[in-house]
Amino acid sequence: MITGTGTERGAMQKVYGYVRVSAKDQNEDRQMIAMREAKVPEKNIVVEKMSGADFERPKYLQLMRRIRKNDILYVKSIDRLGRNYAEIQNQWRLLTKEKGVDIVVLDMPILDTRIGKDLLGTFVSDLILQVLSFVAENERSNIHQRQAEGIAAAKEKGVHCGRPYKQLPENFENVCHRWKAGELTASAAARECGMSRSTFSRRAVSEE
Repeated sequence: MITGTGTERGAMQKVYGYVRVSAKDQNEDRQMIAMREAKVPEKNIVVEKMSGADFERPKYLQLMRRIRKNDILYVKSIDRLGRNYAEIQNQWRLLTKEKGVDIVVLDMPILDTRIGKDLLGTFVSDLILQVLSFVAENERSNIHQRQAEGIAAAKEKGVHCGRPYKQLPENFENVCHRWKAGELTASAAARECGMSRSTFSRRAVSEE
């Protein structure tokens, strides 16, 4: 690991890692493994489980308050820094130009601001960053478009695209019949089926 050229810089320098997944049920293991392989101290790895749609991410903002000039920030890929081309560019500039932080992108070793700090090296790094951040945004747009097209095609075929229905209890048909006949209230019918009242009513209507 490159830690700087001066004794003072090496003593003051801290290494951080930023890990982000877009939803709470997504797994961050792949990014965490990469951080550990890069020897990022476990206590300095910040994990965020939030969508990139809104960049007001509390843990990222806390990290920005902690990080100092000459520190190093590791990310697995550049799209961890922002939701789109402009956001990635803005965060890169904020970190490298305004804060004086070095960034290491593990998926793209050439994007390592610790090396090539001369004019040509900086130009090449910035150029590659622009290309890759554009590619990241374009790929994200393509994914969203393919998802929308897939959902539209599935709906045309009558495929249910929402959350899968849970299996109905064995007594549902009998209870539903009694409810429709006025023998049970919706609340009582729901209790017999082990459902909430809203779920019972929705499923009773959908099964007609």
